[in-house]
Amino acid sequence: MKFQPDRSEAQTISGYGPGWIKVDGETIAHSVILGSKGARQPWACARFDELTAEHFAQLAQLDTELVIFGSGNRNRFPPPAWQAPLMARRIGLETMDTAAACRTYNILASEGRNVVVALLLEDLCHR
Repeated sequence: MKFQPDRSEAQTISGYGPGWIKVDGETIAHSVILGSKGARQPWACARFDELTAEHFAQLAQLDTELVIFGSGNRNRFPPPAWQAPLMARRIGLETMDTAAACRTYNILASEGRNVVVALLLEDLCHR
């Protein structure tokens, strides 16, 4: 019987709050794309209403089996047409609020899944 949790080699989200997340000890205060295989890049959007089809086309270019979209402080869905580039590459998309996306990413990444999370970290002055 094993009492020690498995250690994940994937980057882990260790904390989150309004407008920020903490990844492996580093605080990030802008929208970001993280991957279980080490990808980390800014995502150029500060509010849900700034998102465009190009943001989701960018996600389709990543080498992943699943994208988790953290849509901010509440669950909001992108228009179905924006998912076409992901569907064409057979990449799944799950949408949830950013807090739930952080938790789900950690679970899937710790299982060794090839997963990407795109987190909308809304600028607090725009709420």
